[in-house]
Amino acid sequence: MTASLARVVPALPLPAAGFERTTDVVVVGSGAAGLMTALALAGSGRRVVVVTKGALGDGSTRWAQGGLAAVLGNDDDVALHLDDTLVAGAGLCDEDAVRALVTEAPAAIALLRDLGARLDLAPDGRPALTREGGHSRDRIVHAGGDASGAEVTRTLVEALAGAGVEVLERTVALDALRSARGEVVGLRVARVADDGALTDAGDLRAHAVVLATGGYGQAYAAATSPAGATGDGLALALRAGAEIADVEMVQFHPTVLWQGPGATGQQVLISEAVRGEGAVLVDGGGRRIMPGAHPLADLAPRDVVSATIAAHLAATGEDCVHLDATGLGADFLARRFPGILAACRAAGFDPATEPVPVAPGAHYTCGGVLADLDGRTGVAGLYAVGEVACTGVHGANRLASNSITEGLVAARRCAALLDADLPAGAPAAPRPVATATGAIDPAACTAIGTATSRYAGVVRTPGGLAELAGTLAAAPRLTGPLDLAAVEATAVHTVATLLTTAALARRESRGCHRRTDAPATRPEWQVRLAHRIDGTGHLLTRTVPLAAQTTDQDQGVA
Repeated sequence: MTASLARVVPALPLPAAGFERTTDVVVVGSGAAGLMTALALAGSGRRVVVVTKGALGDGSTRWAQGGLAAVLGNDDDVALHLDDTLVAGAGLCDEDAVRALVTEAPAAIALLRDLGARLDLAPDGRPALTREGGHSRDRIVHAGGDASGAEVTRTLVEALAGAGVEVLERTVALDALRSARGEVVGLRVARVADDGALTDAGDLRAHAVVLATGGYGQAYAAATSPAGATGDGLALALRAGAEIADVEMVQFHPTVLWQGPGATGQQVLISEAVRGEGAVLVDGGGRRIMPGAHPLADLAPRDVVSATIAAHLAATGEDCVHLDATGLGADFLARRFPGILAACRAAGFDPATEPVPVAPGAHYTCGGVLADLDGRTGVAGLYAVGEVACTGVHGANRLASNSITEGLVAARRCAALLDADLPAGAPAAPRPVATATGAIDPAACTAIGTATSRYAGVVRTPGGLAELAGTLAAAPRLTGPLDLAAVEATAVHTVATLLTTAALARRESRGCHRRTDAPATRPEWQVRLAHRIDGTGHLLTRTVPLAAQTTDQDQGVA
């Protein structure tokens, strides 16, 4: 099952460095994982620079509605959380990583509260808990009803403000700097002007670079992730020599507000917590569609619900199904889900009085830079935490509300590892940055996003994936100067290439990944698909048995 694809991954024509600065650690990204990593390192006295291409706190975290999963209830225990995560992950989870996550999750929640997070509380003063799809107990902590991510972001941004961490906003990480021995020793970065032009390029030299850049939802024409989720960190890691795994495992959220055919950009998400409180999915005639599809019905794991909706739409020719939350009552919806209620009403729908149209939409990327839960990748000096990383926690399908929790746990573990292991003195000198050509013209993004949405959605076919591969092969190359749009277009193209390669190779249906020509889950495919590039930029793919999961690229690379 080892294969190679004779395709050169595009590289960026880097601007010359006009400055050089030295620090201990550079953290790229300012969502929950990046902010917590920087905060923990600063608390240990390490010099940290945070690089974010937008404003501090931009990213996917602040859009999260549901909350954070952790064992806090009297009727719950870590064994149940472990089992729920493994079941949702459909055989591709790393059990040791999951066990570490569920064991350390309560402490991460406690730390958030200590930092001033205003969590929603039960009458006894403890965090209020709710349930989401795939969970066997109420264990989702939330804030502001449905504004959990915004509260996590506020808490960490305010904590970081007093921690002495330097933050470079509107600054894009272009490529890793590598020493003669191959380890990562910093980043080439550039400031982003208001028109997207790149200015003031320079080198940040460091003992370690931590990627916390989030996912790649914007490889799709429509997704719940913000506009900046273009896979930049994943593409940077690939060019730096790291392996990328499970890219085909894109999670589609079952209940994205349907606003007509051809909708593009960031979509309105309706949290799974709404179904956790009693809402149900119905067809156009008001008949429920989930009973009989899974023992948990409307609270089945997300892949099951999304696939059931997709099958229903294919069979009926309908464009959407409906989420019926009218039984919850207007007062409850206004109190528990104020943001969702307002967003739906702004789009012309009122969940309090009518079932609202929904359909699956690209939401979360289970794959990423192959790493352990401490953030270690196969490249010395390069670390990855949060959604950009593939730690094995999520497997083939993420359990609801495990994502921010994983980001916080991995960030604390990564910071502790770096604090213990960072060498004294200056980082090693970087080797000269090679000139490169082949960046992608931003004009290609519309065609790529349309093809990815059409052919790499909930259900996939070999013919459709081949069409997507053709679209990628025809993508025009950049002829003008490198700007932010071209950096993001190159990342989108890289991610879509990896996704297509893996989806074509994985001849089965498992978790998020569903093939019409191979509807069964096959035991021989209980493996990761990991990708890297060789010295000429050509993409190579290998299979990694779960028992032998490693970040050491010297083992079994074809």
